Amino acid sequence: MDKKLRIAGILAAVAASIIILTSPSQPPPLPPPITSEDQSIKTLATDLKKPWAIAFSKDEIFLTEKEGDIRVIKSDVLLSEPLASIRVAKIYGGGMLGIATHPNFENNHFLYVYYTYTENEKLWNKVLRITESENKILDAITIIDKIPGSQFYNGGVIKFGPDDKLYIATGLSEELSHESQNPLSLEGKILRLNDDGTIPTDNPFQNSPVLSIGHRDIQGMTWDNHGNMIVTELGPTKSDEINLILPGQNYGWPEQECGGNEKFTAPVICYDPSIEPGGIIFYSGDRLEYKDKLIMATLRGSNLYAITLGDSGIESQKSILSGLGRIRDVMQGPDGYLYVITSNTDGKGFPAKSDDRLLRILK
Repeated sequence: MDKKLRIAGILAAVAASIIILTSPSQPPPLPPPITSEDQSIKTLATDLKKPWAIAFSKDEIFLTEKEGDIRVIKSDVLLSEPLASIRVAKIYGGGMLGIATHPNFENNHFLYVYYTYTENEKLWNKVLRITESENKILDAITIIDKIPGSQFYNGGVIKFGPDDKLYIATGLSEELSHESQNPLSLEGKILRLNDDGTIPTDNPFQNSPVLSIGHRDIQGMTWDNHGNMIVTELGPTKSDEINLILPGQNYGWPEQECGGNEKFTAPVICYDPSIEPGGIIFYSGDRLEYKDKLIMATLRGSNLYAITLGDSGIESQKSILSGLGRIRDVMQGPDGYLYVITSNTDGKGFPAKSDDRLLRILK
């Protein structure tokens, strides 16, 4: 189907009726808890401290821990020494957050990280580009800085899109900040940059890194096989959203939650009560049975979900993994398998003895 027709179909359905998912009175049974004997799961790392995001090279996995470490898993083994230990703000909603590898990583070894820091008793976020080799930093430069920070709402997701541009989700300096509605502010935005931090000439706002406005706290970001950008976003106590991102659009925060105001772009899916969505990917591999589905991690929901999104919005959603507690991020590896990290040491969970963990989903 033509990309433009697909987008138009989704938006038309959204305009007619926002999909609000609620807990049924008799929910379907969840899969049994994961055990050490479960052959569908391989544990790659244990005892991780507040892990937040994962990224891949051809033969390595890079993982962030919120307290400031960048960890490396090589040949399925967690290296004992971090690649880097960066001084970050020790706050609940910030620290060392997103991580992404450059599309040409195998040649340039560029690794991008988003983190929260304190300067003159004020919180800020920045994106750093690290050049790494053999678990050592060769160089580091700032890509963008002075993104307003917060004790709780820092966004932090960074990904390279299919156009090889760097996309950055930012948060809020305070819960009801109206700066997310200000195109000149970096709060509550999705930013789009070239890999060196310069501004692409085809961004929707002239001489601005801003791609879209009116966001609260984006936690996941992916693209489908038509190139459509899809993000997960946390609501305040409910009204979690999945949004289809279009350049220059306004997604409403704090004036809109889950649609209802024609001034703003409405979400594709709204969750009430909250499930705290985390990372999300569009599965394009052939190792598992989820081809062309969205795979979404959830924290409060404590499940990994497979979602089918059609031209009229959501067609199906089912749990494909539970028993791990809070699931923070999910990624598709170069081998076509799914990889997830748990988030039971983040202060809201109930850690098991080996938490937190990085796992490969084999079936």
